[in-house]
Amino acid sequence: MTDSQARTPPNAVKTSGLPFVLILSALMAFTSLSTDIYLPAMPAMAKALHGNVELTITGFLVGFCIAQLIWGPLSDHFGRRKPLFAGLALFIIGSVGCALSTDIPQIVFWRVFQALGACTGPMLARAMIRDLFSRTRAAQMLSTLMVVMAIAPIAGPLIGGQMIIFTSWHAIFWLLAVIGTVMFISLYWLPETLPEEKRVKASLPGAFRNYLQLLKNKTFMRFTLCVTFYYVAAYAFITGSPFVYITYFGIDPQHYGWLFALNIVGLMGVSMLNRRLVHRYPLEVLLKRAVVVAALAALVLAFGAKLNIGGMLLILACIFVFFSMNGVIAATSTAAALDAAPNVAGSASALIGALQYGSGIISSLLLALMSDGTPWTMAWIIAVFTVASALIALTTRVPKAQ
Repeated sequence: MTDSQARTPPNAVKTSGLPFVLILSALMAFTSLSTDIYLPAMPAMAKALHGNVELTITGFLVGFCIAQLIWGPLSDHFGRRKPLFAGLALFIIGSVGCALSTDIPQIVFWRVFQALGACTGPMLARAMIRDLFSRTRAAQMLSTLMVVMAIAPIAGPLIGGQMIIFTSWHAIFWLLAVIGTVMFISLYWLPETLPEEKRVKASLPGAFRNYLQLLKNKTFMRFTLCVTFYYVAAYAFITGSPFVYITYFGIDPQHYGWLFALNIVGLMGVSMLNRRLVHRYPLEVLLKRAVVVAALAALVLAFGAKLNIGGMLLILACIFVFFSMNGVIAATSTAAALDAAPNVAGSASALIGALQYGSGIISSLLLALMSDGTPWTMAWIIAVFTVASALIALTTRVPKAQ
């Protein structure tokens, strides 16, 4: 039996078809779309709401982090579809609340509420992949999803940048409510991937104790922390780039999306390449190489920003290389981590997501508290945490071929 067949169920052909992939990709894209689409509007929102608009990202990540830890055991106990329906309903309500907000405290509250539902998308998409496929095939499928889901961070800033030309930022959140409604309807075509006999039969309090076992699982935590530190760096760019590009370098908000899209094109290209590489090299080898490349690019970025050399061109080049490596880092580390906890994929995926996306709280708070009005703060945060991610990856042992 081959690696890709090891956990493939009889209905795998149906569940690996185009509709299935598109729905899972859209679910995976929920997080980035919920934030990326209003990035060009952040300077305008800061003026209109008279406050620190970075807190809207912090609030979203707080809700995203905490809620996943609740949804994970629930999905292991009740299956994947019911939590998805509930989560999308919460997302729609939260999006409407954001659209109606008139000050920073209100929109931060509704962003937290929005995140309570949005987190079910990527978390359960990963769990469903783990339900169906083994580690190599899962890494390939995750790379495929990343190629498709990359449309969101490309289209999001472009759409948001164009919308604020002829309407207010409120309309962006109304659009998210509409998108959430469409996704809610699409779930009726999504099959349940966790059959009754494989669900966790223990009481829910007992299911929550799985987190303690996961935290003690050294292999799981090594891969999880690797992607977590990388995402601290990634969120430093996502949160800090609107002000670096628009405020510091004077780029028009409607053009910001094109600069952001450059990085997503690189991510898509590397993700497509990774679909082939996972069949030729161990996941650990690919992860090490990708995170070292990302760390080198981050260090060049930090030195350039500190010495004020290279200007915007150096930032664009370094961020392109750094962000492109996400096409390997996220897929390989997630697949390897989930493979280390096969019996509680929902809880494992929830903990990965909680740490991965919750880590953005660190970068958004650091930017809000320590920004000096130059690209330096964003650059050193990216460098420090990418190097930390590389150090963890480099200490990971490659399993012997069987």
